[in-house]
Amino acid sequence: MNQSGPSPMLETPAPEGEIHLLDQAGRGGGDGCIDILSPPSGTDPEDCLHIVLHVHGAASLRRGGASTVLAPGDLLISVTPHPAGLSLDSGCRMVRFRVPCIYLGVRQGDVRRAGGLMARGNEGIGLFASQLLHVLAARARPGNHLAHSASDILAVLVSDLLDREESEGPNGAAEMLSRIRAYVEQNLADPDLSPGSIARSQHISVRYLHKLFQQEGMTVGQWVRGRRLDACRRELGRPSRRQASVSAVAHRWGFVSHSHFSRAFRDAFGISPREWQAHAARTECDHPAS
Repeated sequence: MNQSGPSPMLETPAPEGEIHLLDQAGRGGGDGCIDILSPPSGTDPEDCLHIVLHVHGAASLRRGGASTVLAPGDLLISVTPHPAGLSLDSGCRMVRFRVPCIYLGVRQGDVRRAGGLMARGNEGIGLFASQLLHVLAARARPGNHLAHSASDILAVLVSDLLDREESEGPNGAAEMLSRIRAYVEQNLADPDLSPGSIARSQHISVRYLHKLFQQEGMTVGQWVRGRRLDACRRELGRPSRRQASVSAVAHRWGFVSHSHFSRAFRDAFGISPREWQAHAARTECDHPAS
């Protein structure tokens, strides 16, 4: 993706302290990427995503055995400055940008697992992102506000593209949700069970996990709490557990706070856990097993 010669604008040096958005390749150095924002101190400078803006010329992207022709304004997003499967002719012009992942709220691994992302530059969020990147590439001294605006729009775009990749993947949303529920059932007693740990177990983003449950009309936390409460209800109602304390049963199923558990149990079943345990005991005495 060789870039054509630098424009006069890119010859103008940026003032000290200004965010560097000039085409380094055009100035005779660097790796040809325009840095939208600098990584914060202490973060890995390599933890970035690369955004390639197609300007003109013939180019195509091959993924999964299919080839897609790129149009001017289209965007490619990958963990390297040279997206896999990209083919272009000698007259093709592309501009590459780089932005630290911390500003996008995503991880390199999410994009790597998707095999890279592509957005059309003539529709939806991709249109706004493409237009703004054109502005950034043309300006010698873009300010801090413009740079952060670009990263914000790219964050929305990348999140949207990842959501689509995950929901349209080979497993599909229904199968993924089934796998998540099976995993949660197997790990209900783990007090460290959380949206983060659930998402990591299925190699999906926390954002997509929440989206799956939103489609079901509830949050991840609500579903997990409901399954834990039901497990406690069953255990407290079994004859073999009549001598177990309510606190012990609650703790065994991942509830750390006894008061929180008691309130949640009453809200769910209209009776306190202790009252339920006593009721189950009386029922057993009134109707003993034959």
